[in-house]
Amino acid sequence: MDTICRSYGREGIAKALNANVYGNGTQALVLAHGFGSDQTEWHYLVPYFAYFFKVVVFDWFSLRMYLNTAGYNGGFERWEVDEIFKEMGENFTSWVQSFVPSAIGVNSTSAISEFGHSLGRMNPKIALSVAKTVFLSDLRTLLPQVLHPSTIIQSEKDRIVPESVAFYMKSKLGGHANVNILKTQGHLPQLTAYPLLLEVLKSVLHINK
Repeated sequence: MDTICRSYGREGIAKALNANVYGNGTQALVLAHGFGSDQTEWHYLVPYFAYFFKVVVFDWFSLRMYLNTAGYNGGFERWEVDEIFKEMGENFTSWVQSFVPSAIGVNSTSAISEFGHSLGRMNPKIALSVAKTVFLSDLRTLLPQVLHPSTIIQSEKDRIVPESVAFYMKSKLGGHANVNILKTQGHLPQLTAYPLLLEVLKSVLHINK
């Protein structure tokens, strides 16, 4: 990040990441999205938190370990990930149409439409390159270096990330960590179960209103 700051400058980074700030609070609350989505996935939550914080949203992709290894269930076997890459390369539009409902996990037309639009407008070659980075990266060795208290929020049934990942992270993080399992399905509760997610975040952020 320091290298990026020197290359682009603070304002340049904000522009490159299409950053937007809402609210006039004295504390910043940063909401970051994952692969295939963008900052608009937070649109249900931003208006509420803007009353209490300076809410920062931006566009990027996240890194996590999705592959199963000995003693770790990341959600996918290597052959499954290779099949995803193959499908993306052969027919990106068809892959989006099949992947999005699986990721959403519930029968929500609006959520499927939102995520499908966001993922579908990616350049297929860039999407494949990013997907390889996302699915094949392994940053688990960094978890013990995270010393700040953490709250891990997980849907009880997520076809993309199994519940076991949340408890694995809790066991490896260097600081105190809690796991909060939402009584919902799907990978994007900020779109499909935002009232549940909001209540958890209000508790974590000590908001009583």
